[in-house]
Amino acid sequence: MAFAQLIPTPSSSSSLPHNPSLNPISLSLNPKFPTSPPQHHLNLRHRRRRPNSTLRCSASSFSEKHHTNSSNSDDVVELPLFPLPLVLFPGAILPLQIFEFRYRIMMHTLLHTDLRFGVIYTDAVSGSADVGCVGEVIKHERLVDDRFFLICKGQERFRVTSVVRTKPYLVAQVTWLEDRPAPSADLDLEGLAGEVETYMKDVIRLSNRLGGKPEKEVGDLRRNLFPTPFSFFVGSTFEGAPREQQALLELEDTAARLQREKETLKNTLNYLTAASAVKDVFPSSSNSS
Repeated sequence: MAFAQLIPTPSSSSSLPHNPSLNPISLSLNPKFPTSPPQHHLNLRHRRRRPNSTLRCSASSFSEKHHTNSSNSDDVVELPLFPLPLVLFPGAILPLQIFEFRYRIMMHTLLHTDLRFGVIYTDAVSGSADVGCVGEVIKHERLVDDRFFLICKGQERFRVTSVVRTKPYLVAQVTWLEDRPAPSADLDLEGLAGEVETYMKDVIRLSNRLGGKPEKEVGDLRRNLFPTPFSFFVGSTFEGAPREQQALLELEDTAARLQREKETLKNTLNYLTAASAVKDVFPSSSNSS
């Protein structure tokens, strides 16, 4: 399943400001289609990272403020952290290759404990985020050179309260993060989730059309998911826009998350509809190189 362009809501705020150098920009829906979106239109795909993908990370960018923050809450726990240039959502699958020495040490420890670690989004400009998601190792393979191939699944979210140590790998105290109950019994989360699913289907349909693919009927995207896990699934499909994903991950309100996703998909659909109309008016342009 592939979406063409993610167009974040212009008025929406994010804890991670947009930086074109960190968000890869796709300027063409179709290599043969001449109309290009503005530079803030980001590539949006729903796909799994290939198992052999290699990701480097660094604990040195983690903000110094975490060394001074503390919490006396009873639900504070210690968690090893893995800073990565991506956002993991609850329920999402993340393949990883572990080859750095410090993270191989971490893996040896995890394999003898509960196989859980925290994934924190980090980039060279903003540093590391405060909110992340637990990754649980569901499959692993240890190679002869002591590298590891992992398949991880996103579990609960957390917020970093303080750093315990940075060597040999990053360990922090965290508190668990959950969505707040709906403020009103009249709020129709199921209806809102249904609207988001409809926009997703339309975006997929038009993306396929502009990409020259058959316009097949899009199947069930909800898969019987309740609104909260469905909102995480939708956020996980916004690949290529990690700062928007991070903003969605940090929200503690299912309705707000679904509404933000709805507006993003609506903007994307409006762009694709206009691009499709141009293609219909000038069909020969889509066949030119």
